[in-house]
Amino acid sequence: MSPAEAVLGFTAAAAVLTVLPGLDTALVLRTAAVEGPRRAALAGLGIVIGCLVWGSAVAVGLGALLTASQAAFTVLKWTGAAYLLWLGIGLLRRPRRTFDPGAEVAGLTGGEFDWMRRGLITNLLNPKIGVFYISFLPQFMAQGVPAGPFLVLLAAIHGLLGAAWFAALIIATQPLAKALRRPGVVAWLDRVTGGVFIAFAARLALGKN
Repeated sequence: MSPAEAVLGFTAAAAVLTVLPGLDTALVLRTAAVEGPRRAALAGLGIVIGCLVWGSAVAVGLGALLTASQAAFTVLKWTGAAYLLWLGIGLLRRPRRTFDPGAEVAGLTGGEFDWMRRGLITNLLNPKIGVFYISFLPQFMAQGVPAGPFLVLLAAIHGLLGAAWFAALIIATQPLAKALRRPGVVAWLDRVTGGVFIAFAARLALGKN
């Protein structure tokens, strides 16, 4: 695919994945509701920095792998697609019915900048983030561009989307928190995300790179 197609496709997919409820969303929602918007923004900033660190590290490694061996990169890409297919089927078959932000991060306290540190550390200590980037980023490698810098660009786009989502969470804390506690909303988001994962795997299997 061309660089423009890759960026547009990644942006659309990453936007769907960004709003999937998880620990990051729970941390920002709870902090906004209990500690206030400033601390919630700092927690969100820490999470975004963590995502950029993970994404950049993985992107540089993938770029080096592509430079060293096209075959190895292709194997990794197909392995990642299989992993995304497995995740997608799981989300479609067993979507979550509840999401309680308070329960996800119960007991967390701290000062303003402690929340940024907490968001950063929580993200960096989650190996699933690295595994996800390794699986996800190769699916959007464009033709005719340096691999490392382009994949870093994709990671930066994901970070910007995350920052925008956290800002929306902070602005609309109570309505969004209530919506995410509704079983139908959480199940719908899981199913949409599962469909996105499966679509990536199908595109790789049936399309041309």
